[in-house]
Amino acid sequence: MSVVFLIIIGAAAGFLATRLMRIETDIVTTVAIGVVGALIGGLVLRFLLVLTGIAAGFVGAVLGAMLLIWLYQSFIARR
Repeated sequence: MSVVFLIIIGAAAGFLATRLMRIETDIVTTVAIGVVGALIGGLVLRFLLVLTGIAAGFVGAVLGAMLLIWLYQSFIARR
């Protein structure tokens, strides 16, 4: 079941990635790009979570604060 799920998600991710990057590929290449991308993304995400551990919450808080500052500067401070 997980292999079928990986192929379906990979196909969707590959389709979206090829459209965002504006490249034309056949169906097999699109699915392959998506599946390999999902594997790489999953491994990188797991590695980052293991590496950061509790610090991931701190990184998320910093990124959230940066987003809030950007929104404030873009929309409120301009008035």
